[in-house]
Amino acid sequence: MTHTYNISGMTCKGCKASVEKNLNALAEVTDVDVDLQAGEAIITSNQHISLSLLQKALPSKYTISEKETQKTISSFSDAGEEKSKWQQLQPLFLIFAYIATASILLHIEEWNTQAAMLDFMGLFYIVFSFFKMLDLKGFPQSFQMYDPLAKAVPAYGKIYPFIETALGILFLMRIEVKIALIVTIIILGITTIGVVRTLLDKKKIKCACLGTALNLPMTEATFIENAVMIIMALTLLFNLA
Repeated sequence: MTHTYNISGMTCKGCKASVEKNLNALAEVTDVDVDLQAGEAIITSNQHISLSLLQKALPSKYTISEKETQKTISSFSDAGEEKSKWQQLQPLFLIFAYIATASILLHIEEWNTQAAMLDFMGLFYIVFSFFKMLDLKGFPQSFQMYDPLAKAVPAYGKIYPFIETALGILFLMRIEVKIALIVTIIILGITTIGVVRTLLDKKKIKCACLGTALNLPMTEATFIENAVMIIMALTLLFNLA
C-alpha cells in the first residue's frame, strides 16, 4: 500500500536524506520517495503504519501529517493562511526588533543616527551568522536553492556564514567600514535577486536567512529584510563619501 504524507521542517537536501533514511528504517516500509520542494513523502509499506509510529521514527524537527485529499477546504480561509505565515515568521520579527532596540539603546543618551545604523548592521550580521553556524553542513544546500552565486559556486555557500561574521565585526569595530558597506551591497544584492525570482515564480521553499535551525518560509519579509540592509548600506556609503 502507498500513501502520501506532508512533511514539514525540511529545508535542504540533507533534511530530505535524513527523512528518507529514518522512514526506511521502519520494518514495515518498503520504499520512501521524498519531494523536498513539495514537502511531501510517498511511503510504500507492506501493512498499515500509524501516523504516530511514523512521527516517532523522525527527528523532532520534522512533522509528518496526512495529506489533504481536497485542495480547497472551507474551514481554511485566506486570512487563516496568512496568519499562519506570519506566525512562522515571528522569530524573524522578534530578532529584528531586538537588534533595532539594542542599536537604539546604545546611543539613546547621545544620539548618532550613523553610529546606530552601523551597530544595527553589525548586530544583524553577528546574530544571523550565529544561526547559520549551527548547521554549517545543511545551510549551503538550503542557501543555494535561491541564491544565484551559491548555485553557481557551491563553495560560496560554505563560507557565507563566515563572511557575515567578518562583516559584523568590521561594522561594530568601525574597521574598513566603506569596504564592508560595498561588500554588503554586493552580496545582499545578489541574494535579493534570487529572492525576487523565487517570489515571482511562487516557489514554496524555506528561507536560509536564519540557517536551518528555524523553519522559516520564503516570503516578502525576506525581501524587506535584505532591502533594509541594502538601503542602510547605500545611505551610509553616501554619507561617508
